[in-house]
Amino acid sequence: MIDSKAAHQINEQVGHEFAAFLQYVAISTWFDAEALPELSRYFAKQSEEERMHAMKMVQFLNDTDQVVQLSAIPEPINSFSEVKEAIQLAYDQEKRVTEQIKAICDTAADARDRLTLNFMQWFLEEQVEEVASMDTLLKIVDRAGGDLFRVEEYVAREGHPDDAAAGA
Repeated sequence: MIDSKAAHQINEQVGHEFAAFLQYVAISTWFDAEALPELSRYFAKQSEEERMHAMKMVQFLNDTDQVVQLSAIPEPINSFSEVKEAIQLAYDQEKRVTEQIKAICDTAADARDRLTLNFMQWFLEEQVEEVASMDTLLKIVDRAGGDLFRVEEYVAREGHPDDAAAGA
């Protein structure tokens, strides 16, 4: 039903999404240990979103009669020297995932695989939001300087991007 190379790339992306899930769990846990409950909740929610992305891809592979092949997940980074380091890691990860998603779309386009292109469109739109929210969080941390209470207040007030979407 879908291009075999695109299916292979989606299988790889499932691994990337699960790795992002674990990384965000690690970031959330670190924020919790640092007594930053709002950032901890933000990244806990982000971790669940990444897990959902992986499962959505698994379902697509199953629905299109592809073999799902889960791979080993790299160990996440578990500690950070400062808040900005953790958020920078998340930002860099989202930029990398965007490039991975674009590569799957390119493969599907080259193969004229409209099913995969249509499916992956949602992920492209999602990545715009993911990169923008991490970029904003980085800027807020920079503006707050060392005042982490301001960062916590911002996250408490603005919430996770999914919170706004749920209210719309």
